[in-house]
Amino acid sequence: MNPATTHDVVILGGGLAGLCLALQLRQRFADLDIVVLERNTFPLPVAAHKVGESTVEIGANYFEKTLGLREHLDSAHIRKFGFRFFWSEGRRDVENVTELGVSVVLPTPTWQLDRGIFENHLAERVRAAGITLHAGAVARGVDFGAGEDPHEVRASVEGEDRVFASRWVVDASSRSSLIKRKLGLAEANGHDCNAVWFRIDTCLSMDEWIKDTRWQQRCSPPERWRSTNHLCGEGYWVWLIPLGSGAHSVGIVCDPSIHPLDRMNTFERALDWLREFQPIVADACERHRDKLLDFRFLRGFSHGCKQLYSGDRWALTGEAGVFLDPFYSPGSDFIAMSNTYVTELIALDRANKPLGPYARLFEQLYRSFYENTMSLFRGQYPIFGDAEVMSMKVIWDYTYYWAVLCQLVFQNRLTDTALLGEMQAELAAASQLTRDMQAFLLRWYAASPRPNAAIMFDQRELDWFVELNARLHDTLDDAGVRERLRQGLEQMRNLAATTVARAKAACPQLDCSGLPTQADTSTPLFKVVA
Repeated sequence: MNPATTHDVVILGGGLAGLCLALQLRQRFADLDIVVLERNTFPLPVAAHKVGESTVEIGANYFEKTLGLREHLDSAHIRKFGFRFFWSEGRRDVENVTELGVSVVLPTPTWQLDRGIFENHLAERVRAAGITLHAGAVARGVDFGAGEDPHEVRASVEGEDRVFASRWVVDASSRSSLIKRKLGLAEANGHDCNAVWFRIDTCLSMDEWIKDTRWQQRCSPPERWRSTNHLCGEGYWVWLIPLGSGAHSVGIVCDPSIHPLDRMNTFERALDWLREFQPIVADACERHRDKLLDFRFLRGFSHGCKQLYSGDRWALTGEAGVFLDPFYSPGSDFIAMSNTYVTELIALDRANKPLGPYARLFEQLYRSFYENTMSLFRGQYPIFGDAEVMSMKVIWDYTYYWAVLCQLVFQNRLTDTALLGEMQAELAAASQLTRDMQAFLLRWYAASPRPNAAIMFDQRELDWFVELNARLHDTLDDAGVRERLRQGLEQMRNLAATTVARAKAACPQLDCSGLPTQADTSTPLFKVVA
């Protein structure tokens, strides 16, 4: 074994989380000695590499602004036409079911990522920045140093045993998570779901499947294929995501108590399942089955972690720490937030600040964002089959996301302890309200008559909703951030009352206790369809 080499930071895993962290650290500290150890070799395969291909506002902003990747995003990937939802179970006539989405793309950009193309580009950027990236490297173990002593990472690099001594070790090795296994940090999070996915080497364009001209012209341009399309039913959703390589990603995500994994854990079984529940997708996959690139499944994909950040100079980020649910594509959001906390901890360490209190504070903050977002998914999958209730849920969930969490990220306030302390009561109120609304939505679903009219709920018609999105890039001073967060909470309260009124009109006996009931006209919803 060669003698140990000494570094400032060793990152275990050179996937999305690890490569982005390396770039973020380099941008913050030009003199930092960073090593990334990645099991795979580059270049990675395009299309059939990893899922997590759809970005939303926080992750997209991180890639675009924090890491400066806008040119690559625009040239190599697909500008996303927002989220889009169809309640099309058992149907081929998608034009005759409820659609939720936007007719014109929203102002704040997001992208569909081909993960192979993207991570190949990140690897090139990492090496160009003077960061050591060892591909074909397998981390075998971590020995934590006592006190101020360096940690040691034992690894095999292209078949050669190596030791890397480092002040910091960050585990970004996804689900293999060496540190999590070493310290026994794995924990369940109460959200049991499975997923299967595959890529087909052609564009699966929903716009071409439906010949109804009026339906096509609801969107401008008529390019629904650029959306993350969700085809929904009770206990599941199917995704269709286009990739910059020209391929299409197809996935099924389901509650196993309603749709067991063994009904879809091979391509043929998945195709049979799609024929029953989403036949229009099955038809397209059948036509192009000769272009199938891969097939994978994952049981119990959602997981928690007992600790993510330590004052003893180690951390976990990305899926090495936690993973929620792919429904709203939050994976890159939580990478962005976690990497920001890790970067700030390393900055504090370089400034000789005591790490323990900050590590505990950042852990508390990150975990609160995680738990609040988990409340949007945990126990909610039955609702996915109700076009009316689920459409209102999506509007609610996005209002919370844009009004609270996005404000903290876009205004660079994730580590602003003064602001977070001052706004603690408002943030706690927003958190409690969104939890109360999730419980209410389940009650509404239980009483709902399940309407599914041939209509588009066009989010572009909700001016206040579009404005929330458009104002994410506003530059605010300290007072402005505080006022924006308070306005967001009031908007949430008003939307809750508006939603309650809509639900009570359809289901008069619905229990709405504990929720706001006095609404003004500032957050109107879609017209009720008879």
